[in-house]
Amino acid sequence: MISGKTRLWLMGLLLPLWASASASEPAPAASSAPALIAALGQPAPAHTAFAEARFLQVLDRPLVVSGELSWLGGDRLQRRVDHPQQETSIIADGEVTQQRAGKSPRHFSLKRAPQLQVLLDSFVALLSGDAARLQQAFEIRQGGDAGGAWTLTLVPRDARVAKTVASIRIDGYAKASRCMHMQEADGDLAVDLLGPLAAQMPAAPTREALQALCQGAP
Repeated sequence: MISGKTRLWLMGLLLPLWASASASEPAPAASSAPALIAALGQPAPAHTAFAEARFLQVLDRPLVVSGELSWLGGDRLQRRVDHPQQETSIIADGEVTQQRAGKSPRHFSLKRAPQLQVLLDSFVALLSGDAARLQQAFEIRQGGDAGGAWTLTLVPRDARVAKTVASIRIDGYAKASRCMHMQEADGDLAVDLLGPLAAQMPAAPTREALQALCQGAP
């Protein structure tokens, strides 16, 4: 059986790739979420730096990792962690592979967790800018101005997914997504700083400090 924390790790692998869409073009003037999602779509391959702080209720300090995320097209995604230890994880052809230095690779099939396949399909829709397909899996709420600072909040429609993830929020400015917040159903929180902002991850991050970074002007 796939553990709840493994499910959350996989979702953390999937979403930040879409949230790091290129800022090379202006965002649409329209304020609708579908228009913004369509503008954020990007071709594969796509790569972005990330730094993640995970706030767990059982720990006094957040866990912080950093590295690079890659979407290689279709359902093929890769998460490479460089710090604090090296680890590479790949989703491809319905299988997940995790490799740590000095250890044998771990493999498991997404068929063991059908809700993850639903999420994978949905996030591929995000990466390609397919808002209609995404709305089948999430209730989508937009705040702010698509031409300036904005937020997108995704609430799972699937009750099985909602038992693990309460909501996902992306903060951005124009066509640049800056942060992703994954609020877990048990109260834990993961915050990813994306692209250039990843280099600004504090040595001892707090929720308040990360919120200020995410909502600051680029």
